[in-house]
Amino acid sequence: MACKEREVPISSKKHDMPHLIQKGHTTQLIVDDAPFIVLGGELGNSSFTSVEYMESIWPKLKAMNLNTVLAPIYWELMEPEEGKFDFQLMDQLVDKAREHDLKLILLWFGSWKNSMSSHAPSWVKKDQERFPRIKDDEGNSHEILSPFGKNNLTADLKAYEALMQHIKELDGNEHTIIMVQTENEIGMLPSARDHHPMANEKFQQEVPEELLHYLKDRKEELVPEFYQVWGENGFKTTGTWEEVFGKGTRTDEIFMAWFYAKYTNAIVEAGKKIHPLPMYVNAALNRPNTQPGKGYPSAGPLPHIMDVWLAGGASIDFLSPDFYFPNIEHWCDLYTRQDNPLFIPEHRFDQTVSAKALFTIGHYESLGFSPFSIESTEQPGDEDLGKVYALVHQMTPLIGKHHGQGKIDGVLLDKEKQESTLNFGNYELMVRHSHTLGWEASSSNEKWAPAGAILVQTSENEFYVAGSGIVVTFNNLKDPSKTTGILKDEEGRFEEGQWKVVRHLNGDQTHQGRHVRIFLNDYSIQRFELYDYD
Repeated sequence: MACKEREVPISSKKHDMPHLIQKGHTTQLIVDDAPFIVLGGELGNSSFTSVEYMESIWPKLKAMNLNTVLAPIYWELMEPEEGKFDFQLMDQLVDKAREHDLKLILLWFGSWKNSMSSHAPSWVKKDQERFPRIKDDEGNSHEILSPFGKNNLTADLKAYEALMQHIKELDGNEHTIIMVQTENEIGMLPSARDHHPMANEKFQQEVPEELLHYLKDRKEELVPEFYQVWGENGFKTTGTWEEVFGKGTRTDEIFMAWFYAKYTNAIVEAGKKIHPLPMYVNAALNRPNTQPGKGYPSAGPLPHIMDVWLAGGASIDFLSPDFYFPNIEHWCDLYTRQDNPLFIPEHRFDQTVSAKALFTIGHYESLGFSPFSIESTEQPGDEDLGKVYALVHQMTPLIGKHHGQGKIDGVLLDKEKQESTLNFGNYELMVRHSHTLGWEASSSNEKWAPAGAILVQTSENEFYVAGSGIVVTFNNLKDPSKTTGILKDEEGRFEEGQWKVVRHLNGDQTHQGRHVRIFLNDYSIQRFELYDYD
């Protein structure tokens, strides 16, 4: 969909409540009246079930300079008996987050968590006639609540309303809870769609006019993967699912995505009427060259069917990818189509996360970044991620000020991709991995640790760079006959938003004025000015 035709749903117009705003071509999260970048970490699935278990974890999170914890809220613990809600655990853990000056993004483990309904309360699980489960293409039931069961939606929605009402009462002034993820990695397994009789009946009916109207209005702006599927069957605008989209698992997935989106949107819409925090959904990514339901959970908020989710999920603020695959740039490019803001709520906690955090926050001007199982580290004070988060925390006011204006970018470099070229106004900046210099001992290694950086242009010739493992050189795009040099280079830090110089860099530290450099094992911020000469 064209940018001008779709705006990100604004979750609140009250500036004293966390909300999303449009700034230029990007979306900002506003918390406590200021732009906020989520420097996050998601807890392992069971850590937030116990105040005692969390006691040793809070200091780890602070040692890594997090400002936000992504933590589950479990339907089974919150509503152990139908209609009787227990928020004691949640209240105690919110208090602990406040003690440690941490924000929370709550993950609603309701109807679905990683496709399954394992976090549904026992009274839901045991009453399968009232709360029907999906059936696969062989007629087998699985522990997955069917989105076609009205009682399933009603029960989840009532619980979510109770949660949002409690958040409103508990946190209406504090703003500790800044967003809510509704469900977790929705998707159909082990077939592409539900084959319950209720689902089969819907499948034989005509495609809802609501979806067709959306597609007709935005035909030329649809993502190419979806456009191709619709086009191969003649862009039909009436008929059953198979008549409009053709027979096969692709149609099964589109059908299922629509009903997942409508189910989830109903929950989000109800929750926002009570307490309109930003709300999003996340996805387990589709494995290339595999069938939906077999190789990946079918019909989640995935890039090739994001138009279906946008059509059915108007109240959902954005769709987010969970990363356990390589090639982050490829997937982020897909998820930033259709004006979808980028937020990464999960990434495998590995040696690449520090560089990827810098890259995604810089290049995509994302809402934030969050490795999964953040508490699993044994040496939190030594984590490179913590060093990066410390830099981004200092840079946040500067980044927020220049968001959406073409003044911010980021790089992610390794041995396979050793350089990136960035354009800022009259200047072209060539950013290379510091190992290309050959000056570091690890430069001769078969593999290079990834390097990453955020660059911000604050005036025509003034820049800030924050990161690790990069070398920057310059050209004048407006007048290539001129040579661009470094007028000034400073290493420093921001203290309460004010730049403080720690070192004036020159001589060997700039290779006698040839480049701006931060070695791989260093994490720092530099401010530099350029000038041109004949």
